[in-house]
Amino acid sequence: MDILRTPERMREWADARRAARNRIGLVPTMGYLHGGHLSLLNVAADCGCDAIVASIFVNPAQFSPGGDYEKYPRDEKNDLAMLENAKVSAVYLPSVRDMYPDLYQTYVEVRKVSQELCGDQRPDHFRGVATVVAKLFMAVKPHVAVFGEKDYQQLAVLRAMARDLDFGIEIIGAPIVREQDGLAMSSRNVYLNEEQRVAARCFSRGLFRAKDLFDAGVRNAETLVATARQAIEEESLAALEYAEGRDPVTLKPLCGAVDAITILVAANIGPARLIDNITLK
Repeated sequence: MDILRTPERMREWADARRAARNRIGLVPTMGYLHGGHLSLLNVAADCGCDAIVASIFVNPAQFSPGGDYEKYPRDEKNDLAMLENAKVSAVYLPSVRDMYPDLYQTYVEVRKVSQELCGDQRPDHFRGVATVVAKLFMAVKPHVAVFGEKDYQQLAVLRAMARDLDFGIEIIGAPIVREQDGLAMSSRNVYLNEEQRVAARCFSRGLFRAKDLFDAGVRNAETLVATARQAIEEESLAALEYAEGRDPVTLKPLCGAVDAITILVAANIGPARLIDNITLK
């Protein structure tokens, strides 16, 4: 497994693999890896990639002022051991200075799909995400990039960016990986104490109740969303930020009868802001 720490070294590595006609897959992460990240690597392998690159970079541009950038969990040694075991071809570990050198002033903004939902609560978050991923694309030069569906709005933003800027990269969404109790795997789950961890089950509880209704034939968007919202509002430790029903592709708001719907929820529990979603169709 090659460990590459500068954009120059990453580009050299990618150019050599492309010259050998390798199909490169990229899995961007912010580190502190868990089973959800490893599932993304498996998806990349299943896409016929000959060389898989995992990037680890905690991106300051996507954190709000006063957010948790400084305390975001990091464990490079353990991350590298996990990636070695997963048979990753290379790990890209750029520094903040390499990604955002002095006089840096260029950002990527994806407008419509980044508005509302998390975009309302986290100004410039998706601008930071789009910018760093664009820079990763330029360094890694992948044919395929895999992102988790837990960050559903982020996935929509990156698909729009890749399409609009003609990156020629296939963007693949990988299913949410959940703990045994239903909680979506997230690096931020480490912030939760035992009581808060139990409370966080309200996310999947509400989403799965909505799924049960949908499977039983209920197609009213407001009813489905209200079911997911109620489970979170009933949890005293959860401060609901939003519960919305959106078109699975465009993320436009839905109302009335629907054939397919993505229900997205966000709430704060203790020190953690958590998100989750489910697509029903």
